[in-house]
Amino acid sequence: MTCRLLPRACARSPLRNALAIALLGVACATLPAQASGASASGGWDAAQQRQVLAAGLMEASGGSFDGAGQLSAPQANAAMAALATRLEAQMSQQVSAQPGSGEEPVAAGVPAVPVAHATQSPVTVVGFDRMLVEELGLGDVAAHVQATAAAAGLHPPAYFGSEVVARLLELRYEHPVGAQRLDLFPNDPITRADAAWSLATAMNTSTWAISSAHEALSAFELPQLRSAQRQALQIAVSRIGYPYVWGGTTDSTADGLEHGGFDCSGFAWRVFKVSGLPWGQAIHGRTAAEQAGEIPVSQRLAIVQLAPGDLLFFGSAHFNSKATERNIVHEGIYLGDNWVIHSSGQGVYVTALTGSWLGSSFAWGRRVIH
Repeated sequence: MTCRLLPRACARSPLRNALAIALLGVACATLPAQASGASASGGWDAAQQRQVLAAGLMEASGGSFDGAGQLSAPQANAAMAALATRLEAQMSQQVSAQPGSGEEPVAAGVPAVPVAHATQSPVTVVGFDRMLVEELGLGDVAAHVQATAAAAGLHPPAYFGSEVVARLLELRYEHPVGAQRLDLFPNDPITRADAAWSLATAMNTSTWAISSAHEALSAFELPQLRSAQRQALQIAVSRIGYPYVWGGTTDSTADGLEHGGFDCSGFAWRVFKVSGLPWGQAIHGRTAAEQAGEIPVSQRLAIVQLAPGDLLFFGSAHFNSKATERNIVHEGIYLGDNWVIHSSGQGVYVTALTGSWLGSSFAWGRRVIH
């Protein structure tokens, strides 16, 4: 029916080989795994909860972790302080183990940034992600990404830069079908279970991955955009961090699903069709394969022909292949300068195109903004 998320084991794959591969997370390919019984409560990440307890990053209360409970500001600040200490110790060990290498890893473990006083609003997903990004020494590149999107006229939400970084490092968790009601929107209060997942991931992230993210996102640029391109991409960028929901096309449950959010082709449908943009009138099919197959081969775009706002299709199909549900399995929207925004294993997030798994599975592009 629609492009679909890979099983969770693939969605949580570690960063490997080259940064561009690390950027990907997952593409839409097979039906997501169904939710387990533990997903119905705050115990869905019991292993990660045990990790952060053992590392002293979080504490249980009365023998209960209370994974479904909201993370308080004091708890968040204490977790960041403990994470900073741990990261500094890990960095010292790595530097000591490689004397004379001439290369120093990106600094991590900077002083924790308070998010709120105990009497203020709960810690949100984006507030927590911002703290993690700062702790990993990537606050400067988050600011650069934010400023670049703003300079391009995309009016990004204030958390765009930090969410691009956090989701590049796969710090978030997307729940499978049957438990997608547990997915969080960017401004939702973060649960203790979600915080544990992110802390455990950050704790186990290598200095290589951090340095690679710093290098790639320091070069984040966008081309000058035409008014029509800006109009579409403003909508896309504003949904950064929205959940991946298989079959989803809306911000809410108006499409009858258990949670608001989008699958890969549903994200393109949201940007161009649900929004009422005039260029969406040319899009008729709902799935990635249908949208890819609606144009003749003569109108397909190679990578060197892409422009901001173009639809991108991925899979095993060759440039001249007939589009089918088997060979076109993922879709994204081109931001320009080799960057793609799409909905996949980290929700709506930004990844590189060429030099990556995403680029190696690129089939063709389609221009809808004329």
